[in-house]
Amino acid sequence: MQKILVARPIFPDVIERLKQYFDVDWHQGDVLSAEELTRRLADKDGALTAGDPVGAAALAAAPRLRVVSNMAVGYNNFDMAAFNASNVLGTNTPDVLNESTADFGWALMMAAARRIAESEHWLRAGKWQKWSYDGFLGTDICGATLGVIGMGRIGQALARRAKGFNMQVIYHNRSRVAPEIEAELNAEYASKQDLLKRADHVVLVLPYTKENHHTIGAAELAQMKPTATLTNIARGGIVDDAALVEALRTKQIAAAGLDVYEGEPNLNPALLSVPNVVLTPHIASATEATRRAMANLAADNLIAALGEGPRAGRPPNPINPEVIGKARS
Repeated sequence: MQKILVARPIFPDVIERLKQYFDVDWHQGDVLSAEELTRRLADKDGALTAGDPVGAAALAAAPRLRVVSNMAVGYNNFDMAAFNASNVLGTNTPDVLNESTADFGWALMMAAARRIAESEHWLRAGKWQKWSYDGFLGTDICGATLGVIGMGRIGQALARRAKGFNMQVIYHNRSRVAPEIEAELNAEYASKQDLLKRADHVVLVLPYTKENHHTIGAAELAQMKPTATLTNIARGGIVDDAALVEALRTKQIAAAGLDVYEGEPNLNPALLSVPNVVLTPHIASATEATRRAMANLAADNLIAALGEGPRAGRPPNPINPEVIGKARS
């Protein structure tokens, strides 16, 4: 029986599915260190991860490893050059989390714009003594301009929600989406510079790559309106968190909502000292239905990639399909 590692705690019923096909080494504790992950992969044919870094050293130490299934859309935790060189397949879990993530992005944007977290902390501290006409004035969502950077599946889901708020939608993407999608979403393509200058609310939903590192830094924040908000539900590293702290402190922008951070689960401690930012711990996809769908899709990918189940040899979501059928090198 083939051996697999499940590197994170996941739903027990998904583990039972996997046990129908594999000898399962299930890690149920804290995140594995790089050394322990490498050690436990050494005799495995496959693995299911959830953001765990897998690079050349781990692949070299696991000569039987044929597939690593990531329980996430993003896969910047995989060294894809090493995967390709070793003919190891990587898979991910797109689509099943689009709507939940878009819902959360919308909630985070609104919380930042309407100063919900800031006012709640003030209330809990016992400071609410009277109503005031200028108490916690925020910025409107309805009728405002939404700027989406990254018009993929989740970006398009966000743009659909904007219709109900009578918002103008502008977007920036590596390439323009099809004209029929622009028409459906009533979305206008813009340069990044133009988007930053015009948008009342900027939401980031682009993948993390070396090219996208610090897509939003001090220079970009300086181009935004002083009444604008920035929401990041994409990946840490897309925003220069230190530059953002300074922009929030000086009111260069009005507010921000962050679900992801550079170096998470660690975060820049200065973020905790600015009141005009809403902070959540990478939970944009965190509904039970969505996380179950992600776990089951990750299992589907792993089962099929290792030649088992009804889709044997045809995993639903290969990242590098060109290595399918090639011998491990």
